[in-house]
Amino acid sequence: MGLSTLVRLSGMCFIVHMAPTKDESTVPKLDLRRKYKDLYGPSSKTVTVVDVPELQFIMLDGVIEAGVGPGDSEPFQDAMGAMYGVAYGLKFMSKLRQKDPLDFTVMALEGLWSAESGEFEFGKVEPWLYTLLMMQPGHISQDMFEQAVAEAGAKRPNPALDRLRMERWREGPAIQIMHIGPYSDEPGTIEMMDAFAEEHGRRLHGRHHEIYLGDPRRAKPENLKTILRHPINQSE
Repeated sequence: MGLSTLVRLSGMCFIVHMAPTKDESTVPKLDLRRKYKDLYGPSSKTVTVVDVPELQFIMLDGVIEAGVGPGDSEPFQDAMGAMYGVAYGLKFMSKLRQKDPLDFTVMALEGLWSAESGEFEFGKVEPWLYTLLMMQPGHISQDMFEQAVAEAGAKRPNPALDRLRMERWREGPAIQIMHIGPYSDEPGTIEMMDAFAEEHGRRLHGRHHEIYLGDPRRAKPENLKTILRHPINQSE
């Protein structure tokens, strides 16, 4: 699954009305991608094993009908808009709060993919089940999340906002690698992951996981970066 048909954000506009506050240079900033570098900066040459701890995410579940690409699915585009709208709302809400303001970098969009028949297979025509995720700092509360959803809906009505939730999730032991290049070339990289798992006696389970670090609107296909991750069984 690639993001080349997933994102159409160039027409979106996130408007935040900010009241005068203290000097923004005094607001500390949290870089979650740097904090979790082992999870969000893997090698592109070798498959590595990671143990993903329990983290906080905004999430949204959905289905893309058989034979329709994500870019042609209006409900999926709504889901994308809802995720980004609330994520940026939480960022600015955290940055502008009166007590303990904290700025943070909005994390990459992630996707868990599966199929109605079971295992997700590239090129197979059937409904695709997805869960979109974006990691959130631990200080983001349920009240803040609900406020961000309400404000996003007031600025830009979106039916997908009703399906958003925030929860903590632990993916656990997994193998991953940075795929650099067109999304259509991902099967070759996945074969490397399968071979690694077999060589090391690890069994794959769970859903195919992609983390989209590249922007297909700006980067050439050969330069796109996508983390491919798949949960594995505990070592014996």
